[in-house]
Amino acid sequence: MADGTATDLTNCDREPIHIPGAIQPHGCLIACDETLTTVLRASANAGAMLGVEGALQGRMLIELMDGHALHDIRNAAATRTSERPGSIIGLVLREGGPAFDIAVHRYMGNAIVEFEPAGQTMHGGPLDLARTLVDAFGAARDVAELLKRTPRLVRGALGYDRVMIYQFSQDEAGKVVSEAKRSDLEGFYGQYFPGSDIPQQARALYLKNTIRIISDAGGARVPIVPEIDASGEPLDLSHAHLRSVSPIHCEYLRNMGVAASMSISVVVDGKLWGLIACHHYAPRVLDMAQRVAAEMAGAFFSLQLEALTRRATLDAASKARRALDSVMRNVSYRGDIQESLREKLEDFSSFMPSDGVGLWIGGVWSGAGVQPPTKAIAPLMRFLATVAQGRIWATHELSTHFPIATAYCDDVSGVLAIPLSQQPRDYLVFFRREIIQSLDWAGDPNKTYDVGPLGDRLTPRKSFAIWKQTVERQCTPWTTEDREMGEAARTALLEVIMRHSEILETERQTADLRQKLLNEELNHRVKNILSLIKSLVSQPVAQGRSLEDYVATLKGRIIALANAHDQVVRNDGGGALRGLLNAELTPYPAQSVRLEGPEVILDARAYSVFALVLHELATNAAKYGAFSVDGGRVDVRWRLSEAGDLLLDWEETGGPVVKPPTRRGFGSVLLSRSVAFDLGGESEVSYDPSGVKARLRAPARFVSPGAITHAPEAAPPAKRAGDGAAEGKRVLLVEDQLVIAMDVENMLAGLGAQSVDTTATAAEALRLLAATTPDVCVLDVNLGAGTSLAVADELDRRKIPFLFATGYGDGSVIPQRLAHIPVIRKPYESEALAEGLARALGRAAD
Repeated sequence: MADGTATDLTNCDREPIHIPGAIQPHGCLIACDETLTTVLRASANAGAMLGVEGALQGRMLIELMDGHALHDIRNAAATRTSERPGSIIGLVLREGGPAFDIAVHRYMGNAIVEFEPAGQTMHGGPLDLARTLVDAFGAARDVAELLKRTPRLVRGALGYDRVMIYQFSQDEAGKVVSEAKRSDLEGFYGQYFPGSDIPQQARALYLKNTIRIISDAGGARVPIVPEIDASGEPLDLSHAHLRSVSPIHCEYLRNMGVAASMSISVVVDGKLWGLIACHHYAPRVLDMAQRVAAEMAGAFFSLQLEALTRRATLDAASKARRALDSVMRNVSYRGDIQESLREKLEDFSSFMPSDGVGLWIGGVWSGAGVQPPTKAIAPLMRFLATVAQGRIWATHELSTHFPIATAYCDDVSGVLAIPLSQQPRDYLVFFRREIIQSLDWAGDPNKTYDVGPLGDRLTPRKSFAIWKQTVERQCTPWTTEDREMGEAARTALLEVIMRHSEILETERQTADLRQKLLNEELNHRVKNILSLIKSLVSQPVAQGRSLEDYVATLKGRIIALANAHDQVVRNDGGGALRGLLNAELTPYPAQSVRLEGPEVILDARAYSVFALVLHELATNAAKYGAFSVDGGRVDVRWRLSEAGDLLLDWEETGGPVVKPPTRRGFGSVLLSRSVAFDLGGESEVSYDPSGVKARLRAPARFVSPGAITHAPEAAPPAKRAGDGAAEGKRVLLVEDQLVIAMDVENMLAGLGAQSVDTTATAAEALRLLAATTPDVCVLDVNLGAGTSLAVADELDRRKIPFLFATGYGDGSVIPQRLAHIPVIRKPYESEALAEGLARALGRAAD
């Protein structure tokens, strides 16, 4: 500045862009009182554009147009419930006069009417254009697909030279995450732009007015007359289509070589997520009908982006929740909760993308994967206690917050800490490695500004050469989804820990009751065992059988019975259901027992309960049921339900006629209540005359499959004729219908194409051919107002294989000189396309 005062970036943030005092020259503007009766001020070109002589200020609006036109304008203003302008397309102000596209809105005590010469009538109107874009946006299956296809759809619909999706990061810098452009232009995809390129007041205005155009970055500014009203107030043009643009921004665009632009705000959750930015390298006026369609499509894009983002978040949360449930299964039923969590430590990585995980609980550290050095753990935990304060805490640059971590930043640059108690004491911690990356900036983000010709105005960056910055001591940032997963884990772990405490208290209260039950059971089982031994000894000896053989058989049965009893008393680690059944039923003739079911493992609690119940069933069968007579039989079948529960059926046949017990002894109570009481499952026992039947259900948390059988891999599908015709090939596609072109690109990708360059005109295709040589080409014969024959002649001259696609029923559109070229019929079909490519490539090989 002339006085030597430093000029800084806050000059940009202070520029009053909502009250520029001028409009763009492709239209005119009139500001009236709220009733749309009197003209208060107007743009300097309003009289000439509307065909009205003399000054406009103070005149009645009816003097500028007939009553029908004024009536329509007032209706458009009255039907608006917000500050967004109402639109009228092709309104004639006076009979015999020109038609105008009109936007009208009320704001800050003024009614603002904008006039633009009516644009060329759109086929189907703005609603049809908006519907086309909305349908295409709605077909996207995820965020990545939506971002990829949107620039091409918008460019195809509106004709700009370049269309970009520009996303803001938390530090307000922007990144080009998707782009469609003219083939001869350099690409901006993947480049970063500093946050200071878009000042704060511009970002605020983007939320109010979601679409903005610049018809000519070098065009004149048309002043508002008077610029200041009698109260000294400028006219607020926040919602005006014609609002003139900041000279700084126009100079910024000119430095990029851009002559015209349009931007559509992308608003997600009420915040500015980014922009759909359109650039053109010659002046361009997008008429009001197209802008209305683009604004509607942009609003739907924002909604679709928000919906797809939410769906992805929910899907990730559901997936993580399932993984977390799997990890946490049975944790609360272990005696030592800390040891149980340590055993599950590595499994926690299944629901959180990380390079390492650690558990600090009770002052003891357990880690898996990447983690800080042992001597650094305690200081890190003390630091976490100062920042976490009972909440999830995460950083992707730990050394910035905790300088001591610089010593091991190569291994650990990111931390996400999950508190496991309200007091700063216990944590589950996830770690991420350093990722050294290079960011491509469109110019130095630490840019300097020069004072412009106005003395106190900054001039924007003149150089857009890529400036690379290497980022170190950082990991991949933790996402919102990561934090939500961490919160889900925190809730689940706190629930487990609290539940564990409750279980310990409940078990202390029921210890005496359980001991009494065990004593009664011991007494009952001793009596049953003695009765069973008596029954075994009393079995008649077959004629001719030796005493030694009888003694050996009897001894084996008694030993098997003892082993079964020993498992009930001593086993505390769970075991296989089949082994338990074998142990309980081995004392009985093999031909009297049939077992059928998959390999299943029961945990200690379920194993103990089932041992008691099955022993009771077997003992009763020996006393009164199928095992008490020759020819009796017991069938035991079990399976796992879809929910993972164990369902076991016991069925006796061939025994004496069964009568229900006349009294409920201890054994009856054990059969009917123990599974429900101890496991929360179910047991049903029916005393059918033909034999006892029982069904037992143990919940899935006590059960796991004993073996996993992998299904054989499916055979690959049969190869169709023409499959792989485009394998590894670079394909040029000339097709003027964007949606059709996208469909064909997907077909070519499915046929193995390495890359597909798509152009909509013969001229663009020829420009591309001048710079590159594709392996094969697909030409739509008819391209709107022209054909692709000039491209075909060039390909034929250069011996590049190609084929024609046409919707006509005969070959009359193809000249005789190209009659040897393969032709496929539209609409495209993948198999026909593959065969056509194979013929074209085969002909070239010949």
